[in-house]
Amino acid sequence: MFRRTFWFTAGAAAGVWATTKVNRKLKQLTPESLAAQAADKAIETGHKLKDFALDVREGMVRREAELGGALGLEAPVDPDLPVQRHYAVEAAEPAARPNTYRTLPYRTNNRNEDH
Repeated sequence: MFRRTFWFTAGAAAGVWATTKVNRKLKQLTPESLAAQAADKAIETGHKLKDFALDVREGMVRREAELGGALGLEAPVDPDLPVQRHYAVEAAEPAARPNTYRTLPYRTNNRNEDH
């Protein structure tokens, strides 16, 4: 009697567990869920690419400054010459929170913007 009750309960529990597992997997494979997962991955990849681009720009600015110092390009400028060029990226401080993303520098000379 107790053996039959034990195996009946074990079978019912296994059936409930398997049904729950299958239903969860089916919900993950719906078109809406797949689209949301793809969008999340695309956004994450975009942030990683933007961070990579910013790191490359910082490295370029540092190397440019090193070369400019080595070649003496940082010497006082003759006032008749054009304005000294500006660097693309200033030295950025590390993010306060690890999950925050840096932003690209945004300077526009377009005066026809709508504000």
